[in-house]
Amino acid sequence: MLVSGNEILQKAHKEGYGVGAFNFVNFEMLHAIFMAADEAKSPIIIQASEGAIKYLGIDMVVGMAQVMAKRYAHIPVALHLDHGTSFESCQRAIDSGFTSVMIDASHHPFAENLELTSKVVAYAHSKGVSVEAELGRLMGIEDNISVDEKDAVLINPDEAEEFVAKSKVDFLAPAIGTSHGAFKFKGEPKLDFARLQEVKARTNIPLVLHGASAIPEYVRESFLSTGGDLKGSKGVPFAFLQEAVKGGINKVNTDTDLRIAFMAQVRKVANDDPTQFDLRKFFTPAMEAMRHVISERMRVLGSAGKI
Repeated sequence: MLVSGNEILQKAHKEGYGVGAFNFVNFEMLHAIFMAADEAKSPIIIQASEGAIKYLGIDMVVGMAQVMAKRYAHIPVALHLDHGTSFESCQRAIDSGFTSVMIDASHHPFAENLELTSKVVAYAHSKGVSVEAELGRLMGIEDNISVDEKDAVLINPDEAEEFVAKSKVDFLAPAIGTSHGAFKFKGEPKLDFARLQEVKARTNIPLVLHGASAIPEYVRESFLSTGGDLKGSKGVPFAFLQEAVKGGINKVNTDTDLRIAFMAQVRKVANDDPTQFDLRKFFTPAMEAMRHVISERMRVLGSAGKI
């Protein structure tokens, strides 16, 4: 049975661990997430973006999530809308069966972000659904960024405290130096952990880390060895993820790592046997590769063994 995101994340918030929030765009990704959760005995948040909903259809997204949640009834799981861009998008997800939504108005001025988030919160809470919002802009911190530029990009703790108090949002994604996708940092990764700790102290709610792809070395090598090109990208090291959890992060978004691991295995099968066209021969090893990445991430974040 699906539960609210707040039910899962309040426990993580109180006990001090992180829960992986894994995106899916097809059955294979969703299946791998549940298999990993079953293996690691971990709660999960499964996420669908507006793009995934357009690709699959919202009825298919919700239907698959409900079937898998029933099949793995012992696993606490929330179905979350990732980066909802409007009130209407969030409303549609809530009415269709999502148990958690994100309204991303971080590109708007503070007052507009607060107004839109508050509107979504009011509707969602009336339906028993939790809400995530975002403050700041996600872009990697480089060595040459000035203090003024850094303050303009990253979350302002004063604003975070006001935003949470007024909007009544359930969890918040603070910009602390990550960015979306595989191509995050030109140099060494840098995250503002001191800022994160202050936001946690000021808000006292579950916090979310976006742009948290780690791109482990074995995943990178698997992808490159089959002809892929990651353009020298660097992800967020496991040690940084664990430090972020210590600083107050309770939800860690993961998408890129799953795609890279999946495609590496599809490429490998195609390279090893150009005559192969049985989709099961491609997707079975791809699911297994994702399952390994996901269960490893659960152990890194501390959610393994929490059910």
